[in-house]
Amino acid sequence: MKTSQMISSTQNAKVKQVVLLQQKSAERRRMGRFIVEGVRELLHCVEAGFEPEAVYYCRDILSAYEGAADVLSLARRVESYEVTPKVYERLACRGTTEGVVGVMKARRQTLDGLRLSASPLLMVLESVEKPGNLGAVLRSADASAADAVIVCDPLTDLYNPNLIRSSIGAVFTVPTVACSSSDCIAFLKQRHIQILTAQLQDSSLYYDTDMRKPTAIVMGTESTGLTDVWRQAADAHIRIPMLGRLDSLNVSVSAAILLFEAVRQRESNH
Repeated sequence: MKTSQMISSTQNAKVKQVVLLQQKSAERRRMGRFIVEGVRELLHCVEAGFEPEAVYYCRDILSAYEGAADVLSLARRVESYEVTPKVYERLACRGTTEGVVGVMKARRQTLDGLRLSASPLLMVLESVEKPGNLGAVLRSADASAADAVIVCDPLTDLYNPNLIRSSIGAVFTVPTVACSSSDCIAFLKQRHIQILTAQLQDSSLYYDTDMRKPTAIVMGTESTGLTDVWRQAADAHIRIPMLGRLDSLNVSVSAAILLFEAVRQRESNH
């Protein structure tokens, strides 16, 4: 059992290092570390097998939240630091949220390392830009028991604190891989997983498409949609009917609709 050290100064070198990891993706890559903020997020991360390097907590804030006892138990097993409310406010990305920040050791998930079910359901996102959107898609992927989320040619860091926060830790509960579009297409074709691209042009209504077989649902950015490499690789093009004046939904809303259509079809098939 380890004893927590107390930090009361915002100028402490360890505090500055945590802040740097919060703010700079280049520093996260250089150190091979990332930050997890919040009780649920930290516990999900540890349950997923990530190893904590250090835990920083403010007892006054933490004690108000469910799961506080589990966090304190974890803190006793690793290098940990109790901090004042003022120091915690400096550490936290979003003010005084839940009273705990963990410094975690990063690891890279690969396509070949994915463990797929007999009839996998995958969500593929091309060049997603906003961490909040990706976080919301991961929550839907968790809720629909998708096998994995694959982020192709990513424009956001998978360990971005805003992504982790918006996913409520689903980035740890759902296997998530970053890779190129070409590598992903080769992976899907090799494993005979049908590619369904969400697009308005030359497409069928999503609920008229069979998603009971091994399926990858592929979505692009809201502004530009999918690139031609995905349109050409697709086994079918699908669309959500748009009955109003606008021609698109938020990518996370669209992902939820399509994932749960796959769930509906598979459940009704049982």
